Amino acid sequence: MSEPASLPAAARSGAAGPIGVFDSGIGGVSVLQEIRRQLPAEDLIYVADSAHAPYGDKPVADIQERAFRIVEFLLDQRVKAIVVACNTATGVAVEKLRARWPLPFVAIEPAVKPAAASTRTGIVGVLATRQTIASPRFARLAETWAGGARILAQPCPGLAEQIEQGELATAKTRDLIGSFVRPLVEQGADTLVLGCTHYPFVEPLIASVAGPGVTLINPAAAVARELRRRLAEIELLAPADRAGTTCYRTSGAPEQLAAMLATLDVERGPVAAL
Repeated sequence: MSEPASLPAAARSGAAGPIGVFDSGIGGVSVLQEIRRQLPAEDLIYVADSAHAPYGDKPVADIQERAFRIVEFLLDQRVKAIVVACNTATGVAVEKLRARWPLPFVAIEPAVKPAAASTRTGIVGVLATRQTIASPRFARLAETWAGGARILAQPCPGLAEQIEQGELATAKTRDLIGSFVRPLVEQGADTLVLGCTHYPFVEPLIASVAGPGVTLINPAAAVARELRRRLAEIELLAPADRAGTTCYRTSGAPEQLAAMLATLDVERGPVAAL
């Protein structure tokens, strides 16, 4: 696969290279924003697999196949690390990716550990896709880190689709959120984990439905910290005296991704087809 002309100079020059970040669609941009905040000197390539979004209800084999294809694309761009900014892809594919390629893979997963540590009622709700909740990785995560807390896993079919379509504050989106969040709060959950990278874009709606006594936990900042730690460990952090760039690739229509970036009011950059 040929190298796009608009790739960051670090990748073209054979230097340490950019960081690749991918998700099934727009959701992982919530993680990208935190990476940019904590690592302002790094060049970033974001891949939105919008033509196949969302992953949440797709067969495991299909998600794994898409993850492998995206990683192959990013390796063609000589990335130095890859962030799997998708809880579903983490749950069903990241172990296979790490077994196949030796570069650092930093993955997002539901923040059960900090949620269990901070709950006052001892009840934690996890909002996520069906595939994330069904994955053995999530089961291990809950078993390992729940401690004495009760973990209520709530699949949220249709919510990522609403966000992917830019319906961030519509009545349908609010109704969906209400149907997922209220049962958790009624069971005593005082801490809710945003277990899909799309969900931070509707965090105000989730918070308003959950009420003021409920804490929401978004693991994006922890992912960025782990990425910084891993790059520092292998001495691949970009020089601090430079400004990093961001470019976007999509398996869908570039104009649709550009419009969504404008709707979300996030950092923009060149957008092109994958």
